[in-house]
Amino acid sequence: MTDYTPPKVWTWDAENGGEFAKTNRPIAGPTHDKVLPRGEHRFQLHSLATPNGVKVTVMLEELLEAGYSGAEYDAWLIKIGDGDQFGSGFVDINPNSKIPALLDTKTDTRVFESASILMYLAEEFDAFLPKDRKARTEAMNWLFWLQGSAPYLGGGFGHFYAYAPEKFEYPINRFTMEVKRQLDVLDRNLADREFLSGADYTIADMATAPWFGSLVKNEVYSAAAYLEADTYTNVQRWADTVMNRPAYRRGRMVNRPFGEPSEQLHERHAASDFDTQTQDKIGKDAK
Repeated sequence: MTDYTPPKVWTWDAENGGEFAKTNRPIAGPTHDKVLPRGEHRFQLHSLATPNGVKVTVMLEELLEAGYSGAEYDAWLIKIGDGDQFGSGFVDINPNSKIPALLDTKTDTRVFESASILMYLAEEFDAFLPKDRKARTEAMNWLFWLQGSAPYLGGGFGHFYAYAPEKFEYPINRFTMEVKRQLDVLDRNLADREFLSGADYTIADMATAPWFGSLVKNEVYSAAAYLEADTYTNVQRWADTVMNRPAYRRGRMVNRPFGEPSEQLHERHAASDFDTQTQDKIGKDAK
């Protein structure tokens, strides 16, 4: 291993950092003026189908599946590789320049950070969050467990295992250990529970499945074999249950500009878009 001595004062090298180096920078604020589009529905979502983005589109689709027609939404694609998240309109909604970002046009309320959006929608529609205080607290425990765990999985393990410009033994081993511990935490919890917080499907499951469900199903980082994901049988069972829900399958498609064309719905403005506007039907160059 080559030794590295940090300088006394760090300087930014925009070209050093792997696959996503140019989408990150050490300063906040907009880089350019860009007004965000606005559709006809109350909820305007600006996002990309990363795990954090999928959380929110799954929640919106679950609300619609459950009959909450007021949850209709327009979903607009944010291309982080093109720097859309640094446009002035997006920064107005999320000063942190990270997807997803939601605007509730009924109350002119901006909502950013994925867990905050899940909480906002759950409270707005009184759905997918238990009313009983003990049960609600357990769901919140697991929601915030995910929020604390995901950076280790994505920014830690995923970055160094899949995206870093070189393979470095120490960080890969360090974050592998942490992710396997997280998987064991989930597996033990799910040994006698159908869902993360008990018998009810909640926003905690919606938040966690796009991260850890996708991990064990080898949909992110191509690391399932490396992590022996098949040994976490309770997580596998839970992932099958959650990820095969019709609303989850739809939500996974929204703002997705990669993968199979039939699973890519770049924008979503109506329920019928899933049948008519996927990339296999409209072509890769369609807006």
